[in-house]
Amino acid sequence: MSGLDMPKPKRVGPPAVEPVTVDGVRYEAPPWGRERGLDQNGGYVVATDASSGRELWKARIYRIDYDPKLESDVQDIFIKSIVLGADGRELVVTDERDRKFVLDLATHDARPMH
Repeated sequence: MSGLDMPKPKRVGPPAVEPVTVDGVRYEAPPWGRERGLDQNGGYVVATDASSGRELWKARIYRIDYDPKLESDVQDIFIKSIVLGADGRELVVTDERDRKFVLDLATHDARPMH
């Protein structure tokens, strides 16, 4: 059986996302939120003290509305990049659908980027 005959997985795993560190705080996008007790996989940014590794806070960037009639793993939408905004006070978060969101580092509020 050649490699072409092998069944294809339902979806590729989440993209590797480079964390961003600002003023001693590391911001990252953990893909498997449900393993952490969250309500969805993807869509969260976690802030961690870069020196101690202690989690400081987490913010949901977007909500995934799961259809109960479909398998949830094919509905997961993962973050694909996090970059520091030009003003240094916010993160620009892009998901797999190329939607962009802004996360305010002071308030931890996220909103769609226009």
